[in-house]
Amino acid sequence: MNDKIDSPRFITRKESLKHVITVYGRNTCLEALCDEKLNIYRLHLANTNKYNKTLKRLVALADSRKVSIRWHSKTQLARISRNGKQDQGVACDIQCPGYRHYKEIIDCMPLSQTTKLIALDGITNPINLGMIIRSVTASSAFGILLPSRGKPVLSPLAIKASAGTAFKCNILRCEELVTALTDFQQRGFQVTILDPSAPNTIYDFAPSSPIIHILGGESDGISAAIKQVSNHALRIPMRRGVESLNVAAAAAILVFLE
Repeated sequence: MNDKIDSPRFITRKESLKHVITVYGRNTCLEALCDEKLNIYRLHLANTNKYNKTLKRLVALADSRKVSIRWHSKTQLARISRNGKQDQGVACDIQCPGYRHYKEIIDCMPLSQTTKLIALDGITNPINLGMIIRSVTASSAFGILLPSRGKPVLSPLAIKASAGTAFKCNILRCEELVTALTDFQQRGFQVTILDPSAPNTIYDFAPSSPIIHILGGESDGISAAIKQVSNHALRIPMRRGVESLNVAAAAAILVFLE
């Protein structure tokens, strides 16, 4: 029997799904189920799968961990994974407390001059996303602000590139980056962008308030709308004729900059 939309059980379930990252692919889901530190919410399987050795192991691991298993048609599974061409008929939901909408936490975030967020503007390469997540998680930065539009999917490639740190990182979702940045600015944050022609370097900048560093997309860089709402333009000083860095390398420099 389905829960009524106003029942406590339905509301609790809806709230818990806000913090779920769905991964797909047999090996990725197998690794997730083998990691006892991860809180697996549900395993999804397509009923068109051949019941082979790998599938048997997935089911056995889910049963041993008391993880709910749901069977779906291939089309239904593709809706869950959002990548029917590569999901191999397998997906699983992982509970990640740090994965949430920014409005859930913006009012209780620390507001010191050392508070730092990295926001992504149009980055689409999942490997870059994973490497950025890994650097942010390893640093003292609070987390990542990730818009829905133009964002890379937290795919197996991104999860692998993050070395599993995607499940530990504060990943704050937003629909429109400009709207979210404006909300953060009203809370006292300042927004910086990287610009190779900026007069000031990242080492000249001494923040007196919480900071959000924006990293632009691999092809188009920072969008015009983001430039309009930014407070500071900074550059990473380059030598020997090098014009720019990979976006993941730039992120690592920014998050470990004291």
